[in-house]
Amino acid sequence: MSLRSIRMTVAVLCSVLPSLAFAHASLDLKATSQGPFRAAVKVPHGCEGSSTVAVRLTIPEGIIGVKPAPKAGWSVETAKGPYSKAYDHFHGKVSEGVKEITWRGGPLMDEHFDEFIFIGFVSDAFAAGDQVPFVVTQECEKGQIAWSEVAAPGTDPRSLKFPAPILKIVAKDGAAKAAAPALTVANAWARATPGGAQVGAGYLDIVNGTAADDTLLSVSSPVAGKTEIHEMKHEGGVMKMRALGEGLVIPAGKTVSLSPGGLHIMFLDLAAPLVAGQKFDLELLFKTAGKVTVPVSVGEVGAPKPADPHANHH
Repeated sequence: MSLRSIRMTVAVLCSVLPSLAFAHASLDLKATSQGPFRAAVKVPHGCEGSSTVAVRLTIPEGIIGVKPAPKAGWSVETAKGPYSKAYDHFHGKVSEGVKEITWRGGPLMDEHFDEFIFIGFVSDAFAAGDQVPFVVTQECEKGQIAWSEVAAPGTDPRSLKFPAPILKIVAKDGAAKAAAPALTVANAWARATPGGAQVGAGYLDIVNGTAADDTLLSVSSPVAGKTEIHEMKHEGGVMKMRALGEGLVIPAGKTVSLSPGGLHIMFLDLAAPLVAGQKFDLELLFKTAGKVTVPVSVGEVGAPKPADPHANHH
């Protein structure tokens, strides 16, 4: 083969392999050790061009303490049931939990990509070297795909048409090479403000996939002279709002949602009104996780929830 032919072959492979890697439903976390983890189901396309309207994740036996993260524009349901045995989990034993998660909403168009976050705990049912399949069923406006195939011993997984996402279990000393459990921020949005308004409000979800509590110490954004963490609650029959000067605790393995009528971000001394469709960055400072910057999308004035990004694509 000539040098020119080799170069052309390499170029073709480089252009094709990335698309193959993202052709199937998968997990962003490829390997982890026993203990807590955070992962996301990655959905790269629809069903032969049809938009995705539901993503169902089946939890393998031995994966315990599972909780899904809320997702803007989607509802989330869990099906719970008994485990085959009691497992050690943090400070005690658990004998039942989430066996299935279903996110419904969208529609997620065929040409779009999205992720669906959850946290869980790898029990002692698994040892280093085990490969754990997570079955994902993708329901679409027309048809569905069950990513459920598992390669038999000696079979090349690449030969499967609908492979189940695999999570490899590694020894704790090898876990550093895998994506470590993390604290993540998702679904950040804000309401548009009337002209002349000097204050605005923002909302988001904080998912703590680690085994330790963390604290949101402060927030900042270029759109406001000052940004604070606030809570609203009833005291003596009166709704009161106050700034959380000492920060907001994010418990281990929990999701804390900032939403209208409760915890929220307050933007003070706005440089300009927030306008529907606008995007800006928000920087959050955590005691342990450090700085996390997320994009914020602005919805309509008084919106009860973030705008559906696919609303104009039915």
